[in-house]
Amino acid sequence: MNLKLLTLQGLCCTTAHSDSGNECINANAKYCGECIQAGAKCGWCKDPNFLKQGETVSTRCDELQSLIKRGCAEAEIENPHGTHKIIKDKPVTNRSKGAEKLKPEDITQIQPQKLSLTLRSGEPQSFNLKFKRAEDYPIDLYYLMDLSYSMKDDLENVKNLGTSLRVEMSKITSDFRIGFGSFVEKTVMPYISTTPAKLLNPCTGDQNCTSPFSYKNVLKLTEDGKKFNTLVGQQHISGNLDSPEGGFDAIMQVAVCGEQIGWRNVTRLLVFSTDAGFHFAGDGKLGGIVLPNDGKCHLENNVYTMSHYYDYPSIAHLVQKLSDNNIQTIFAVTEEFQPVYQELKNLIPKSAVGTLSANSSNVINLIIDAYNSLSSEVILENSKLPEGVTIAYTSHCKNGVVSEGENGRKCSNISIGDEVMFSISVTSKGCPKQGKPETIKIKPLGFTEEVEITLNFICECECHKEGVKNSPKCHFGNGTYECGACKCNEGRVGRKCECSSNDVATEDMDRTCRKDNGTDICSNNGDCVCGTCECKKRDNPEERYSGPYCECDNFNCDRSGNKLCGGHGRCECRVCICDPMWTGSACDCSLDNSTCMATNKQICNGRGTCECGICKCTNPKFQGPTCETCPTCPGVCVEHKECVQCRAFGTGEKKDTCEQDCSYFHLIKVKDRDKLPQPNDASYPLMHCKERDTNDCWFYYTYAVNNNTEKEVHVVETQDCPAGPDIIPIVAGVVAGIVLIGLALLLIWKLLMIIHDRREFAKFEKEKMNAKWDTGENPIYKSAVTTVVNPKYEGK
Repeated sequence: MNLKLLTLQGLCCTTAHSDSGNECINANAKYCGECIQAGAKCGWCKDPNFLKQGETVSTRCDELQSLIKRGCAEAEIENPHGTHKIIKDKPVTNRSKGAEKLKPEDITQIQPQKLSLTLRSGEPQSFNLKFKRAEDYPIDLYYLMDLSYSMKDDLENVKNLGTSLRVEMSKITSDFRIGFGSFVEKTVMPYISTTPAKLLNPCTGDQNCTSPFSYKNVLKLTEDGKKFNTLVGQQHISGNLDSPEGGFDAIMQVAVCGEQIGWRNVTRLLVFSTDAGFHFAGDGKLGGIVLPNDGKCHLENNVYTMSHYYDYPSIAHLVQKLSDNNIQTIFAVTEEFQPVYQELKNLIPKSAVGTLSANSSNVINLIIDAYNSLSSEVILENSKLPEGVTIAYTSHCKNGVVSEGENGRKCSNISIGDEVMFSISVTSKGCPKQGKPETIKIKPLGFTEEVEITLNFICECECHKEGVKNSPKCHFGNGTYECGACKCNEGRVGRKCECSSNDVATEDMDRTCRKDNGTDICSNNGDCVCGTCECKKRDNPEERYSGPYCECDNFNCDRSGNKLCGGHGRCECRVCICDPMWTGSACDCSLDNSTCMATNKQICNGRGTCECGICKCTNPKFQGPTCETCPTCPGVCVEHKECVQCRAFGTGEKKDTCEQDCSYFHLIKVKDRDKLPQPNDASYPLMHCKERDTNDCWFYYTYAVNNNTEKEVHVVETQDCPAGPDIIPIVAGVVAGIVLIGLALLLIWKLLMIIHDRREFAKFEKEKMNAKWDTGENPIYKSAVTTVVNPKYEGK
């Protein structure tokens, strides 16, 4: 067998302190082993010279970074880690149906099979478990049938179940065995009639029934289907008085009597067939039976003989026994009792419910469907965990489905040959009382295979092995010197076990704990133990008292910017020890003048002095971190015009890049010009600006750099724009003008026509006056009589 040692990568992460503080310091550990049990982030400094005066032994226990920061070398820190070791890792079986037949014990469906975890408190150890549903896996099926009178017609259909079911199951496996058992009820009143006649034949009329019984194992699991048919054909119906049956008694015996039933370490199926409900724990009191079911096998000559002595088992008891014996249950019940058994199914893992027809004619299809449903789902369960140990599952199922929590225990829709993976993480909190190795087991429900995990616990540090008992370093051998500190014997106290626990509060010892013979013991910041001050701990693990009288601390120094020692030093005995290039009582004065360097490479632009890394401008016109800003100098208004315009009004050339280019000042809007800051109101120079935009609108603002070197702009929120033309008068004027011009033209035309007519008339009159003809004779007159002379007429 090959051994594989896998070093688990540390699952480390940085987390903030919780409200309760540092778990390492809160543990108040007196020795290294106690420290490392406080949490995965805790380490123990074993450097003998690590502790300062006044610090208790428990301050050796802290988070790793804190110990290093306090001056403990990494090589001196005890911080063990857990390991992960696979002991048995047989690959899952790959074979097809019809291949060489294997013994059940040679078929592997889970991998690995055995491993060892070494656990450090608070540090998870993880491994992967592979499951593959094997092809042609053997099946044992036990048919448990209710033989009360109402199942008479069902019995006829079950008589040929052996050969028929074997034919169907041969499509799934070549190794199939079947058995048969029957049940009725407890053989006491009021479940059955105990009159002699009814004990012989509980049925009424001329019906011939067998005597009542609790449970019979009729046929041990066998490969012979014909034998099943023969023995089942010899069975007879019995009877009882009440409706619920004693099926739970029968299920318990089938589960625990493995040898009599003939169970193998293969897939175990129990088919429970009935048309009635069930009795459970407590119902036995009706028959005077009060002893709880003991969960043991009581079959004699294949008959349950203690039904009158033990009560029915509880559902929880059945769940435990079915799980312990890897039995998957199929409830084949009539439609009337479907809801009852569905609820029961929800309480029993790896169980299924099928609807049985009135005469059980569909029992074969029911069994096949239920088996496919059960075998397509794998659910992991673990044995009882030791105190303080937790386990978490993450499933990686088909089609990339990943689940955590309770759903991380199972995968569904698994076909034969499918392979799924589970990530399992085991974590221990603290150390078991005994500290001895523990064994837990993880297995898929309904399967006999399991993973055996040995848990070893890291309860002590490595340096514990080098401890010297009764060491002279511990005050004449009053303790064990280990990991740089004394672990005192019982009844001894003190850093070096120098005192008896009975003498720790004497007046003489207290006197040595008062500074300058004062009244305060250990400056009211500690306790006097063995004449030596042991300083109190603070809620904040970063804060500590120290000194021979606990008169010093590392948190009462001057602050700057709400930071202890300005964040540029450390506090020792209430005095700041500044980092290089920093000075001052709060280490807030920088000696580095690079922050005062202007763009022209001059200190404070040649217009100020550099003090503590900050420019003090000597010319009041100049401001800013390097005295380069002049709010009142010419050109300031034009320089900031576009940015003020885009931020205040959303217009201008920079409106599209306003956020990137113009976020360098703080904008404050005011209602009108009177609200703008005035030079006399501010303690710093400011510039009043009046600018015009492309729409000829004026806007007004002030620009200044305040005392905090922040650029500040006050702007009037409304612009001053020229009034626009009044449209109505213009239109009315234009219309009126057009009308007036038209009338004028018309009048002019009329006047011209009058003048023209008068001239023509005058001309006419003049020509009339100048006429030459006689007014008595019309020159154009012609007479109406025409005289014609006949030339031949001679006047005769």
